[in-house]
Amino acid sequence: MERHPARKYFRADQAEIPHLWCSGCGIPQVWHYTVKAIEELKLDIDKVLWVGGSGCTGRMCTYWIGDFFHTLHGRPLGFATGAKLANPGLTVFCHMGDGEAAAIGGNHLIQTARRNVDLVAIVINNFNYAMTGGQFSPTTPLGAFTMTSQLGHIEYPFDLCELVTTCGATYVARWTTFHARPLINSIKKSIQRKGFSFIEVLSQCPTQYGRRNKIGDGVQMMKWFKENSVRRGSTGKVPEADLKDKFLIGEFVDIEKAEYGASLRELIKKRGG
Repeated sequence: MERHPARKYFRADQAEIPHLWCSGCGIPQVWHYTVKAIEELKLDIDKVLWVGGSGCTGRMCTYWIGDFFHTLHGRPLGFATGAKLANPGLTVFCHMGDGEAAAIGGNHLIQTARRNVDLVAIVINNFNYAMTGGQFSPTTPLGAFTMTSQLGHIEYPFDLCELVTTCGATYVARWTTFHARPLINSIKKSIQRKGFSFIEVLSQCPTQYGRRNKIGDGVQMMKWFKENSVRRGSTGKVPEADLKDKFLIGEFVDIEKAEYGASLRELIKKRGG
């Protein structure tokens, strides 16, 4: 059988082989897209650090063949910031789930974007806390069904891209697992630029979210993403009514400003440190 091209980046010494993700889950797709970006840029594996926290997404880093840091729930951005400041030559990825990034880790997300730390934050948004049973998260859509909103969700969800834009992120984008090539290109762009880059990836969770909301399996959920996504830049051609309940995807912010680590090193230099 032909070997998958991403397997050479996969840590084969884990007890949970091939991985812990459910059939049809979108998280391993994003894992593949990330290593594809690394490969296409010909990065030195020894200079790439993956940081993760808890949950289904938090385990992504543990399958990376290079250096990784599997940290505490909601705290990966803090650890990633420390690693980047200690070794500015590293390319640092921080993969988080929507619950981890926007709930317990919400303040870390806000402060890292505000500081404009030079790292790549990728939030895989499957609209629920999948690993712990499918509870609603800060991004669960209004009216959606989860284990803890069995009559329909009544809380307003965060728009994570708007949140980090307001907080000062210098690169912000949103894609879905269906939009493979644009997502890979965004990851490559994030690696090559300085400052806090934030990518939200809408991802299928057929076991918890798809099943409860009668969307279907992994393939059917990806088709759902395709049919319900509107590319930013084309919204002027679409009636406002047709944008209701759609996913707005694309690049939202791409600017340059002073990066935190460089500013800190300059300050230390001025003080003769």
